[in-house]
Amino acid sequence: MTIPCDIAVLGGGIAGYTAAIRAAQAGKSVVIIERDKLGGTCLHRGCIPSKALLRSAEVYATLLKAASYGIQVDGAVSVDFDGVQRRKEQTVEQLHRGLQHLMRKNGITIINGNGRVIGPSIFSPRSGSVAVELVDGEMETVVPTNLLIATGARPRMLPGLQTDGTTILTSDDALLMEKLPSSMLIIGGGVIGVEWASMLADFGVEVTIAETAERLLPGEDADISEELAKELRRRKVRILTGIKLLADTYAYTDGQASITAETPEGGIVLTAEKLLVSVGRQANVEGIGIENTDIRLHNGAIRVNGYYQTTEPHIYAVGDVNGGLQLAHAAAHEGLTAVAHILGGKEQGGDGSRVPRCIYSRPEVASVGLTEAAARERGHDVLIGKIPFQAIGKALVLGEPEGFAKVVADAATNDILGVHLIGAHATDLISEASLALLMEATPWEVGQVIHPHPTLSEAIGEAMLAVDGKAIVF
Repeated sequence: MTIPCDIAVLGGGIAGYTAAIRAAQAGKSVVIIERDKLGGTCLHRGCIPSKALLRSAEVYATLLKAASYGIQVDGAVSVDFDGVQRRKEQTVEQLHRGLQHLMRKNGITIINGNGRVIGPSIFSPRSGSVAVELVDGEMETVVPTNLLIATGARPRMLPGLQTDGTTILTSDDALLMEKLPSSMLIIGGGVIGVEWASMLADFGVEVTIAETAERLLPGEDADISEELAKELRRRKVRILTGIKLLADTYAYTDGQASITAETPEGGIVLTAEKLLVSVGRQANVEGIGIENTDIRLHNGAIRVNGYYQTTEPHIYAVGDVNGGLQLAHAAAHEGLTAVAHILGGKEQGGDGSRVPRCIYSRPEVASVGLTEAAARERGHDVLIGKIPFQAIGKALVLGEPEGFAKVVADAATNDILGVHLIGAHATDLISEASLALLMEATPWEVGQVIHPHPTLSEAIGEAMLAVDGKAIVF
């Protein structure tokens, strides 16, 4: 069967389905080709399930300190991990059903199967059609005017250390654990690594993080990294930085995995019941027919321009597959930008500096714009405003005074260059800072916003005032 359409989307993750909805809203006929479940990594193996687990861990940790709030809990508090996993699956399934409803509402056709881009054929004089092998083995060919590739990415593994789904885990595998391990060695101290470390520590698991860089979260502001490391260590997470793991030394005996690491002080052997490898993700470009097109790759990802066009102008690549920011909200925005260009728009995607970055550890981390070090490296004479959450009444009311809000501003122009938060609900607060950067606001202007009291949002307003030495609470 041959199916013509205006826009075909190869991949039904957040980049793909967001683009599809916007195109359908504009009256275009749209087909999504997805080999697994609609929603992709974010819904089924990333954002949503991991945050559901993090929330359960947070509730457990809060109950353990209920007495500090004047609440007495009768009986022992324990983790029902089967119940934790059920809640996670229920949350995912509810959102999955909602997404399926959106597809029907917008008249979007979903084809479940393995899609592969084909070259010029009897169906089309140019590449960009998609041959789809259905679950029953039948074949269909989708012939679009424009194609969006949104096949996402998968966990990257260390050379010589491959997942077995039981002892050596990726984040995908870890989400399916049937019981909590007694100990976990997390290889990689980036976003995924620290989220899992925080979650597992709250569940009572003995956690070690091994990071090759000199600090956790090497892409974030150094003050943020230092604060998060302090809080994780306070919760008994062992953090090793500046080390190199020797994959060929991995062994598993008597229910314990072991691996040797090189440190500045010499070699050490790290042991744990399970290993979680979180060293980044790689684009899914294999097996989708790239070789049948003139599309070019760069560092293992599809090369695109500012409109997310590939070297074949009628084919776009959005989300993790193009090697940009590996963030769900960035992927969704890329999908919207690509569709806007197909519809005749001229606004390009940004350079990523205005995309907020969120980490759902405890405490949470959120940032947008330049770090202090990056601003200085670019030649800015910077001013810093910094306010501890301990000075914010709502943080004390919540019993979560850890962290701070930090503003990086240009001394010459007074422009906001970056905002960095670590503390309770930081991921909910960062949008105000994102808007400030979009509107090219100054710290003084944001400081004039009346922030309600008592709220955590006061931390941002006070940090903005602190740039000029005008903070009230600290």
